[in-house]
Amino acid sequence: MTRLHGAKDFWLAGLRAEGPVLRAAATAAGAQTAVPTCPGWTIDHLIRHVAGCYRWVGQHVTRGEVSRPPEERSDQPPEDASGDPIEWFDAEFVALLRLLDGLDPELPAWNWAPQTKKAAFWHRRMAHETAVHRWDAQMAAGQAEPVEAKLAADGVSEVLDTWLPAGRRRAPAGVHGVIHLVATDASEEWFVRLRGAGVALLDTGTLLDTDDPHPRAHAAGTASDLLLALYGRVPFEVLTVAGQAGLLEALRTG
Repeated sequence: MTRLHGAKDFWLAGLRAEGPVLRAAATAAGAQTAVPTCPGWTIDHLIRHVAGCYRWVGQHVTRGEVSRPPEERSDQPPEDASGDPIEWFDAEFVALLRLLDGLDPELPAWNWAPQTKKAAFWHRRMAHETAVHRWDAQMAAGQAEPVEAKLAADGVSEVLDTWLPAGRRRAPAGVHGVIHLVATDASEEWFVRLRGAGVALLDTGTLLDTDDPHPRAHAAGTASDLLLALYGRVPFEVLTVAGQAGLLEALRTG
């Protein structure tokens, strides 16, 4: 199986590109505009959420500790911040980018996934947090553009190697089967085995046997469409699907 191997510079490039576009879309849409892909949210909620994520990550990622941070994330700006959510976003974006740029990705740092506790987790997470919410903001403004193919492909990998193993599924976990995902614009594919509450990201050769009785599904599309489908932003029908399409619902996260 081919798979992108993201690194600090790759993720920071994604963050640098996506942040200003998110801001522009939010400004164009207006604070009270509903975000159709985040039910119950307005642009104001969305911007506060992202700015709050930036601030919270910036507060804990430099501790050099793998214990959970004592502070809970808040969507409320600190007392010394501007009352304008866009200005708060600007300040937190600049601060986070500067911090992550100077941060050793090997520094010990807590994360919520069952994987190595290193700061690199947050370089990756903030790039994808920003990319998906940029798309949300553009949807609210009526001008959604796809996530860049390589970044989106890494985002698909993050869903499969981080979100799902951490138990962050939307659908019931009692599903068994094998799913083959293909990003048609990124020369990337993934094989996923569902085992009830468990999920495994597999090598191609593991699957090519005739004795496996489990149901299978195949879904192909652009990396952006795959990513947005996994996050529930678009229906799986935007993909080319074969086999037992219902299996795909077990991959939704968010």
